[in-house]
Amino acid sequence: MATATKDDAEIKRLEETLRGELIQPDDPEFDDARAIYNAMIDKHPRLITRCANVADVLAAVKFGRQHDLDTAIRSGGHNGAGLGTVDDGLVIDLSNMTGIRVDPEAKTVLVEPGCTWGDVDHATHAFGLATVSGVVSTTGVGGLTLGGGHGYLSRKYGLAIDNLLSADVVLADGRLVHASEDEHPDLFWALRGGGGNFGVVTSFEFQLHPVETVVAGPTFWPIEELENTMRWYREWLPDAPEDVYAVYLTAEVPGDPFPEEIHGEKVCGLVWCYLGPEDQAEDVIQPARDIAEPLFEHVEKMPYPALQSMFDDLLPPGDQWYWKGDFMHELTDDVIAEHRRFAEVPTPQSGTHLYPIDEAVHHIDGNETAWAHRDVTWSMVIFGVDPDPDKSDLITEWTRDYWEAVHPHSAGASYVNFMMEEGSDRIRATYGDNYERLEEIKARYDPENFFHVNQNIEPAT
Repeated sequence: MATATKDDAEIKRLEETLRGELIQPDDPEFDDARAIYNAMIDKHPRLITRCANVADVLAAVKFGRQHDLDTAIRSGGHNGAGLGTVDDGLVIDLSNMTGIRVDPEAKTVLVEPGCTWGDVDHATHAFGLATVSGVVSTTGVGGLTLGGGHGYLSRKYGLAIDNLLSADVVLADGRLVHASEDEHPDLFWALRGGGGNFGVVTSFEFQLHPVETVVAGPTFWPIEELENTMRWYREWLPDAPEDVYAVYLTAEVPGDPFPEEIHGEKVCGLVWCYLGPEDQAEDVIQPARDIAEPLFEHVEKMPYPALQSMFDDLLPPGDQWYWKGDFMHELTDDVIAEHRRFAEVPTPQSGTHLYPIDEAVHHIDGNETAWAHRDVTWSMVIFGVDPDPDKSDLITEWTRDYWEAVHPHSAGASYVNFMMEEGSDRIRATYGDNYERLEEIKARYDPENFFHVNQNIEPAT
């Protein structure tokens, strides 16, 4: 395949089969089509099938298998490790499959895999409903969900996978199956956190919840207040009601929309999402003001989609990205000291987030889904970001050094969506006691490991 041209008979037959596009290196749109969110990853696929429907996915999977092509599956393209693309292989690009159907009576939504969470929020918000997603609206539904999915609604409504009701999946052998608690329940179990190891999901059905407006926005403190405020945060969060979600962060204040007088300031802070009665929001937020005087605050009532998209412009596609994560049980004084040591970020877009994953996430046992670590309190991510390729070494070294300082105090595992390509031991740790069951399910549904361009779980032998 590496020397095939567009006139090659078999490629021509594939092209004629597709309702979507077949894109090759000599096509003018190739560079745009191969680009992913993280510009640090620069790969050159042999073929890109931009699928229009399930039939296109079936044809692409069949072609990939027949020609023994390394095959990557791309939804939103946000994967930090760049596992939505591949050199010299096949990319099955789902980004044009963007159908959404809301059932307001049943409070469910059926979503095709090319949708972003912004697409879903737009469709469900019309009915005063939402489901659990992430914190950036341009993130793809497929990758975030299959990795578990945590975000602003997680303390009340769990992970994205806890709200997944069913999925349609194209398997490596070319079958299309429906996975749910009643049909292919073992596959459904594995999809909820097991990543793209088991097939191409062509539709997701989610439970929706009554979420229309929230009280939300950032509170920033000077970076010198990190140790004080993080100690308060570790004590406050476990007792906070489930209607409260607050991401702890370190950052450098960017330009617009923030006031000019704080541009470039190094800060720590919280991004709030409060789902409870509006007249009780001040009671929830005031303790944060009492612990240290904010440098800046903008917390107000807003539509939920406005919160979801609040930081989109600060994190555009095409930047250099390097990130590493860990689950944390607690924020000890030693951990807090390390956060303070690395808190002054190397570039304006770099930083750290601590995402709460307690309350509703803890209401499900660790063996009920592939996501194993239901007893941790935070999902930490450290991210180095900059548009300049010349700074890629700088942001990578800062991220690694920071992570290596904090990791010994962690739960020893990470959210799979916050991992680069970090090796099989790291993947095993992430799935913990569930790993052997995942290997067995992989052996049933993909015994030849066709779907291996991912955080790979090899089939049991």
